[in-house]
Amino acid sequence: MTKENFLELAEISAGYGASRVLDGIELTIAKGEFVALLGASGCGKTTLLRAIAGFVSPSAGSIRVAGRDVTRLPPDKRGMALVFQSYALWPHMTVAQNIGYGLKLKRHPRAEIARRVGEMEKLLGLDGLGDRKPAQLSGGQRQRVALGRALAIDPEILLLDEPLSNLDARIRLTVRHEIRALQKRLGITAVHVTHDREEAMVMADRIVILDAGRIAQQGTPEAVYNRPASAFVAAFMGAENRVELWGQPSSGRFEIESGPANAVCTVPLDGRPLARGFVEARFRAEAAQLLAGTARDAAPAGTLELSGRVESVSYPGGLWRHAVRVGDDVVLVDAGMAFAAGDAVKIRIPSDVLFLFNAPAASSPAPIRSRPGGEKSRSLEASEA
Repeated sequence: MTKENFLELAEISAGYGASRVLDGIELTIAKGEFVALLGASGCGKTTLLRAIAGFVSPSAGSIRVAGRDVTRLPPDKRGMALVFQSYALWPHMTVAQNIGYGLKLKRHPRAEIARRVGEMEKLLGLDGLGDRKPAQLSGGQRQRVALGRALAIDPEILLLDEPLSNLDARIRLTVRHEIRALQKRLGITAVHVTHDREEAMVMADRIVILDAGRIAQQGTPEAVYNRPASAFVAAFMGAENRVELWGQPSSGRFEIESGPANAVCTVPLDGRPLARGFVEARFRAEAAQLLAGTARDAAPAGTLELSGRVESVSYPGGLWRHAVRVGDDVVLVDAGMAFAAGDAVKIRIPSDVLFLFNAPAASSPAPIRSRPGGEKSRSLEASEA
């Protein structure tokens, strides 16, 4: 065992009855690392956390902590602590009693429990609240009590099951920074489940994105955000705008041919395994530039230009958000000024914020997709052969 493989998950599969939720998960977490498990509801992230904690028994695979196999050990023998989404505080107990509950179960001396509880109250800004009941606390204070109870037993690994989802937006921003600062200060290993992309980005050293029980991508927040490995990851990380283009690789670049709603464009291939044919282009609303359709200046080299018409405009704050129809698709684009509904516009997306992926194979029956120039796609031609 090294520092880099402190927590090891090998080929973990799990499910409920005949339904498989996790499918061969391979994951290694370093000592002191903060890892966020990110994904939509039903992707398996909470099941994976509960398998690590010992509340779900894997149907296959193993879990090791510091080289020790804990796969079949009960939760209280794993050296871990779990902070629940619902806080799970005892309502009849005081703050001090809740924080010290785990120590009491382990039969620690009263003096030691009192000392440790005092340390947790001071560490978490709960001084003077030890005699209060949970009903007398704010949501943020309750979450700190739940965190104090978990940390009081001095766990090797801290598991967080969407612990901020019950807090209002303002308090959530504060508490997530407090948890991250505390984790770094203590040097504790943490695994955090969340469906909130921004929360994962600001708290974690590494993000693991799950999809249908498998790891879709993992890496630093910067890497996952700027270099998504698939269209699914790109969309989950905010690049929800999607248009379909036709192009082909050539000499380390990808040549996008002109179409009904796009100009010709050539972008760096950057190692992407793009093939000749239709590609799925994704980009974020804030990454594109919106111009009047009458703009005469040429788009910079390597910038994709789309033509469309504004369907609606809203103001979510800071920038104006435009829903623009581009061919058969509607995309969202932010701009510092508001265009009117019905205006013809141009959308420009620089190559470094344009994510291209091979379009999925046409399903059966295949939709008719025509490439620029009126030629049918090869997938359709094959289906007609």
